[in-house]
Amino acid sequence: MVEAIRFRDDEVHEEPAVSLDAFLDQSNATAVRIEAGEDARLLLPLLDRLALIEVDFPVFGDGRGYSAAQILREAGYKGELRASGDVLVDQIAYMRRCGFDAFAPDAPIDARVMDKALELYEEVYQSTTDSRAPIWKRRHG
Repeated sequence: MVEAIRFRDDEVHEEPAVSLDAFLDQSNATAVRIEAGEDARLLLPLLDRLALIEVDFPVFGDGRGYSAAQILREAGYKGELRASGDVLVDQIAYMRRCGFDAFAPDAPIDARVMDKALELYEEVYQSTTDSRAPIWKRRHG
């Protein structure tokens, strides 16, 4: 198992994430795993119970997890949002913008390469859950 990458200051949540179906059927879990194609909106009424939501990326080209992250953060989720699976270094900056603050990639990611990738682009083009204003808004108000 590759070591998780975290952009959070709180303690690592050690409880294993249960499946979405298992979480919806029980009352005591604080960590849930959303598989590709599952509807993150099912968690919205229960966000206050969750310390960790793990979103699976079965292949790097499957972008459904980005939408899940955006939905959860826009709904006010403040806990750890972890991208797991086929997470590549060049995706981390985009995942961070959608609200992911932790990563559990299948393959190791070189920290130096990741830091460079995160600093590569000063300006952004789309609005999302982070506080950075897109360049078009800065140019045109």
